[in-house]
Amino acid sequence: MTSTPRREPTALSYDDVERALLARWPETRLDPTLARIKALVDLLGDPQTAYPVIQLTGTNGKSSTGIMIDTLLRGLGLRTGRFTSPHLESMTERISLDGAPIDSDAFIRTYADVAPYLEVVDRSGPHPLSYFETITGMAYAAFSDAPIDVAVVEVGMGGQWDATNVVDAQVAVVTPIAVDHAHYLGDRPETIAEEKAGIIKSGSFVVLAPQPVEAAEVLLRRVAEVGATAAREGVEFGVVSRQPGVGGQLVSLRGLAREYEEIFLPLYGAHQAHNAALALAAVEAFVGGIELDIDVVRESFGQVIVPGRLEVVRRSPTVVLDAAHNPAGCEAAMEAVQEAFAFSPLIGVVGAMADKEVDEMLGIFEPVMAQIVCTQNSTPRALAAEALGDLAEGIFGPDRVHVHPRLDDAIDVAVGLAEEGGSYGEAIGSGGVLIIGSVVTAGEARTLLGGPR
Repeated sequence: MTSTPRREPTALSYDDVERALLARWPETRLDPTLARIKALVDLLGDPQTAYPVIQLTGTNGKSSTGIMIDTLLRGLGLRTGRFTSPHLESMTERISLDGAPIDSDAFIRTYADVAPYLEVVDRSGPHPLSYFETITGMAYAAFSDAPIDVAVVEVGMGGQWDATNVVDAQVAVVTPIAVDHAHYLGDRPETIAEEKAGIIKSGSFVVLAPQPVEAAEVLLRRVAEVGATAAREGVEFGVVSRQPGVGGQLVSLRGLAREYEEIFLPLYGAHQAHNAALALAAVEAFVGGIELDIDVVRESFGQVIVPGRLEVVRRSPTVVLDAAHNPAGCEAAMEAVQEAFAFSPLIGVVGAMADKEVDEMLGIFEPVMAQIVCTQNSTPRALAAEALGDLAEGIFGPDRVHVHPRLDDAIDVAVGLAEEGGSYGEAIGSGGVLIIGSVVTAGEARTLLGGPR
């Protein structure tokens, strides 16, 4: 990175940096070009070329898989940087070093270091750098300064035109593709796959989750076109077996080099076992296709923590958070809740974004949730609680729907319903609460409930 005098941390506060970033183009406003981010990293001295990269795209599972990859790499003794989005509670979560978000002072210093270059790029084109482009540049600079041995980089949206895609990743991971952000990426799997295939570069190793046939054809065609090498879950690697248990599940995974048996994964749901298989194959590929020490694999997976993914944040009654925000993610979450928890009844607290497939999400919730409390998060994109309630009444019936626009009130009502045992003869104290529908909703609930850090 180009050497520049550092500003003293006291010159800016975290709130100052947050306001400055939020004043830029939001993440939901897209312009399909890499020109601005390329200009920024060029001024910074191309920090993204200072370390090898494992890059992830896909519709669901990117964050969980990225965290597992990061944990495995650290188990091998490597220093890691991880970039993820969106965040649950604090922007600092987006930039992690050695498995932990950078602290506020480091976040402030990184912003202060890149700020002079932001002004140069802003003046050089018709549009200023966006929020996401800026924080991507900050992450690449922070990783170079650390320094790190390897970066785990999750795309924000899509792939080809995503700001993270100024890297040439040695390993590209494509998690399951489904329709999401249809107004940006298209409403067909093959169209979405065309965009996501952009992270597959010449000579890279590609780790593929099972995909719809149309999407798989697009991805494999890209592999052939650029001369990459692909490994497919269910063919070259995959989940051998899984057994749900207390606090997670016991899995056996077939990697690229060997089978890894009896691994405890402290996460719920079949989808997390498949994410673990992707992570294992990605790390094996990164180290040259050789087998990993089974004890390192077991210890690393046993330490995995994924905030906001079926995360228990309260007991008596149990309150669980999940950041699922599209039909495919909600389907996986519902299956996992039924498998891992014996809630009777399950009370849902749902807050969704207005641009999501809310009807379809509610239809997935209805067979599982005894009652639903409709609420909203604090962002302008949130679907109003009353509008969500109207949709829910058409699916659940009016007797099972409650509307409380304030999230804290909604949680209180849901907790009360769970404690009472519902209206279907369930035992008092057997109920649970699931807060779901949006990353922002899960994050704000986590803050309100003082969830584990």
